[in-house]
Amino acid sequence: MTRKVSGFQAWVVQRISAIYLAVYFIYLAGHFMLYPPADYVAWKDWLANPLVSVSLSLFFMSILLHAWIGIRDVVIDYVHPLVTRLLVLAAVAMTLLASGFWILRTLVVVAI
Repeated sequence: MTRKVSGFQAWVVQRISAIYLAVYFIYLAGHFMLYPPADYVAWKDWLANPLVSVSLSLFFMSILLHAWIGIRDVVIDYVHPLVTRLLVLAAVAMTLLASGFWILRTLVVVAI
């Protein structure tokens, strides 16, 4: 029964993150069509807004979480040798973690 709850929780997180990603992407596309930044200073000013920086951080965290759940489920379903599965999952986890730190560093440097 624990596996079913875990699978259901992953399914719910996948759907919620997909909805947030879609809504925020539509917001970003609309915002940049209506108010394109003229230069780097305009980008920095836009990112300095706490609402924007927090929502953009949530956007990138949602991307990473969504990717992890999707790739993890595919690997669990289709990679059967245990050692290979663990190696692939470890490589994916390290790549997503490194990407997350890179995004965080970029947002902090730009917002300063």
